[in-house]
Amino acid sequence: MFRNRTDAGRRLATLLRDRDVDADVVLAVPRGGLPIGRAVADELGLPLDVVVARKIGAPANPELAVGAVASDGTLWLNDSLIDTLGVGSEYIERQQHEEAAAAADKLDRYRRGRPPLDLHGKAVLVVDDGVATGATTVACLRQVRAAGAKRTLLAVPVAPPETLSRLRMEADAVFCAETPRYFGAVGAFYDDFGQVSDAEAMSYLGDDGASV
Repeated sequence: MFRNRTDAGRRLATLLRDRDVDADVVLAVPRGGLPIGRAVADELGLPLDVVVARKIGAPANPELAVGAVASDGTLWLNDSLIDTLGVGSEYIERQQHEEAAAAADKLDRYRRGRPPLDLHGKAVLVVDDGVATGATTVACLRQVRAAGAKRTLLAVPVAPPETLSRLRMEADAVFCAETPRYFGAVGAFYDDFGQVSDAEAMSYLGDDGASV
């Protein structure tokens, strides 16, 4: 479906242009979202920065997200799953602090000391290389809104329809190039979905840790 992330980013940018999407800044979710973000930002002539969130995994299954937290501490919790699994509040609070600190460290490393872009009153376009469950995406969107964004937009190359329905309750608008009915994993829709290293991801931001 997509040759690689850069191809997906260019196709996503075409979709956004065709929809006359008006944004002021692009925020990519590292690491895989940065090749997408670079292509979108270049095609639309917008500044590029990053937004970071981390999953809060279940106690006995770290891959199962019971929530997610952004670098500023903005939290999303899957309350029904937490109740079903009987996850205690102390565990959630401890994981929230740990994962928020890890997200903040990653954000600082990517920005290399540069302050974040001012999002107040801006139309902010959040991009990633795809969405499966959307847990960390929700935390990212909530962080952008908490930062004072006028409009919070989401654009991804591929995602399942049911996840997009949930994300539309978090964003002012959601754009997706492909919404396959049968969805396994994001990587299944790319010919080349190799892991993006930190060094490669940061290269899309330029030498100063950001790109305008």
